[in-house]
Amino acid sequence: MKRTSRDIRTANRYEVLRQIIAASPTSRQELAAATGLSLATVATLVGELLDLRMITEVGFEDSAGGRPRGLVAVNASGGALIGVDIAETYVHVELFDLGLNMLARAEEDVRPGESLPEQVVGHVATAVGSVVAQAGVEGARVLGVGVSVPGQVDRATGVAEYAPNWDWHDVPLLDLLTEHIAYPLYLDNPLRASAVAELWFGAARGRGNAVVVNLGTGVGAGLVLGGGLHRGVSNSAGEWGHTTMVLDGRLCRCGNHGCVEAYVGARGIMLNLRELSPDSALLHPEDQTATIDALARGVAAGDPVALRAVHETARYLGAGVADLVNLFNPEIVVLSSWVARTLGEPLLREVRDAVTRHALPRPLAATEIVLSPIPTDSVCLGAATFALEGALQAVGQKNGTRAAVRGRAAAPPS
Repeated sequence: MKRTSRDIRTANRYEVLRQIIAASPTSRQELAAATGLSLATVATLVGELLDLRMITEVGFEDSAGGRPRGLVAVNASGGALIGVDIAETYVHVELFDLGLNMLARAEEDVRPGESLPEQVVGHVATAVGSVVAQAGVEGARVLGVGVSVPGQVDRATGVAEYAPNWDWHDVPLLDLLTEHIAYPLYLDNPLRASAVAELWFGAARGRGNAVVVNLGTGVGAGLVLGGGLHRGVSNSAGEWGHTTMVLDGRLCRCGNHGCVEAYVGARGIMLNLRELSPDSALLHPEDQTATIDALARGVAAGDPVALRAVHETARYLGAGVADLVNLFNPEIVVLSSWVARTLGEPLLREVRDAVTRHALPRPLAATEIVLSPIPTDSVCLGAATFALEGALQAVGQKNGTRAAVRGRAAAPPS
C-alpha cells in the first residue's frame, strides 16, 4: 500500500518522539542527526509535539561557538498509555506515562476452559480498570490502549483472525473490547510488540537487524530489519513457531505436525519432560507455569532430569534459532517472554552451544544471542507504543480534517 504524505508525517512525528523518549533531554540538532530528517522538518515536528503537550522545553545547552541550543524532553505527565498482553494463561496490563515509565500493573489468570472471547475480554476489562484506578489518572489522560493477542491479527479491522491455541477464528476482538473499554483501542500481535519493546528499550536498541524470539505457550519471532519493524504483506511475518522442524513429528495446535512450537513452547517442554521421566515430580500436567518453574528450580539444584529436559529443549530451540540466523543474518537474537525469563541463563548457554553446531560460520560470527534485559512485561511495553503510535495518527487525521475544512471554506464558489 502506497503511503500518503500524511502517513509519512505521522511516521516522522512518531520517530522524533521516540528519539526524545530515548534521549531526554535532547536538542533539535541531535534529533535531526538521529532521525536523518532535516533540521527544518525536525523543528516543525517538535513544534507540533510541543503544541500537543507531549514534550516540553527544558532549557539550553552550549554549542561550540554558536548560540545555545534549546533542549526538549518528553512531558511524562502529558498523558497515559496502557499496554495489554493477552496470553494463553494470563492477561497482563500495565499503565505507563508518556516517558514509558510503568505506573501501575494488574494481572488476571486465564484458567483452562476460560478461552471464550467474552471471558478473555472480561479479564482485560477488569485489569484495565484496575490499572487506571491504581494510577489515579483521569480517563481523559489515557491516550489509548494497545492490545496484544496471540496469532494472526488484522490491525485495520481489529479482528483476531486465527489463534490456534484457543481455536479462535475471525473474532471481532476490538468490537468486543469497545463494549467494556471507553479508550481508543489498537490491536496487534505479541511478536510485533516484543520486537518494538526491544528496539526502543532493550537489547535491539541501536541495532538495524534483530530477531526477538518469543518463548511462551506460543512461539514466534519478531523481526527488526533495516532498522524498522518487519510485518510482512498481511501483518503475518514471524510465525516461525509454525515452521516444520520434524517431518511427521508431534501434532501442533495449529493442526500440522512437527512445528517448532510443539518442541520448544511450554507444552512442548512439558512433553520433553514427560518423555524423559513420565513420573517426574517436576511435571504438573495441567499447569504450564508450575512445570517451567519447577524445571528452573531443578536445574539450579542440579537435578539430572531437569538438566536433561532443558538440554533437549535447547537442542530443538538451537536448531530453530540457527535457521533464523542463517535466514536473516541479524546482529542480535533476543530470547524473550516468560519461558525464556524463567529458565534464564542455563537455557541461554545450551542454546548458544546448539546454534554453534547448526548455524553457518559467517552469519553466526556476526550474531549475539542474549536474554531480554527488559525487567517488566516486554509485550505490555510494546503494546503501549502501538497506543502511542495510534494517538499520533489520530492527531494527524484530525489536523488533516481541519485543514480540509479550512480549505473548503476558503475556496471560491464555482
